[in-house]
Amino acid sequence: MKESIAVLGAGSWGTALAVLLAHKGFRVNLWARRPELATALRETGENKTYLPGVRLTGTIIPTADLPAAVKGAGLVVLSVPSHAVRSTARLLKPFLPKGTVVVNTAKGLELETKKRLSQVLVEEGLDRVAVLSGPSHAEEVGRGLPTTVVVAAADRETAEYVQDVFMDPTFRVYTNPDIIGVEFGGALKNIIALATGMADGLGLGDNTRAALMTRGMAEIARLGVALGGKVLTFAGLSGIGDLIVTCTSMYSRNRRAGILLGKGQSLEEVLDAVGMVVEGVRTTAAARELAFQYGIKMPITEEIYQVLYKGKPVGDCVAALMERPRTHEVESGDW
Repeated sequence: MKESIAVLGAGSWGTALAVLLAHKGFRVNLWARRPELATALRETGENKTYLPGVRLTGTIIPTADLPAAVKGAGLVVLSVPSHAVRSTARLLKPFLPKGTVVVNTAKGLELETKKRLSQVLVEEGLDRVAVLSGPSHAEEVGRGLPTTVVVAAADRETAEYVQDVFMDPTFRVYTNPDIIGVEFGGALKNIIALATGMADGLGLGDNTRAALMTRGMAEIARLGVALGGKVLTFAGLSGIGDLIVTCTSMYSRNRRAGILLGKGQSLEEVLDAVGMVVEGVRTTAAARELAFQYGIKMPITEEIYQVLYKGKPVGDCVAALMERPRTHEVESGDW
């Protein structure tokens, strides 16, 4: 038996990663915040709430006891929603041996501070932090379908350690030193997935979806580069790769939410129907504030914000985007 790993967060993604790591021979302590969920996982051997149909192996130990989950773990995988990252880090810190690597797998920004989630973890005293991102729906990873992702960290040793832990014949991991670009790509694509979902809900077709994805990636890269990311990162797995899968798959909560909004449902109705966290809702507000702060043009993000927070009809957003003043395709481009 290899070293034990703690996966904190028993939603769909945390469960899928626990299954992957258990198949590799690790003992996995899968922590659920709610004791009743941990009990259900133990009794049924399946996460029927968040990842039905995927069996939990015997080396996965569901628990609601955080100190027990972390004790003796060589690696901690953080798979909680973005709004719970700081509070979970504070719970975790007293029980975490110095130097333990913490891998964040959530994709979002902290709404209150507009900070990247690795920044939040470092602020809370976690000294070795990595980020795992890329096109990776839990439903497919849990079934062992081929998937490729990227891990980013401040130092090569940490990134390659995480790479080795997760690398599997069905789960290929690349490394990238650009933690800023990787995080912004993973977070901001959820906004564009909301937009493409809304277009699908309106029945607007493939041309519209392609336009939103392409111009959406331009927005993502503009903001990400302005805050220190590398432009090539946005052409990689955590950028265009994650954007493609999130904007086209029915596994995507953000796309599903957008479809329902496009069909005329209220945000409250949509969130209730999806039943799980839709990260793009909070990320839209945070990204909009960053865009204003840094003077970055993000017209799609602005229109999605107006729908989510101001009640603007989705159809009006299409007209607003299509009737913007004419411009060069490339930012600051000229003949």
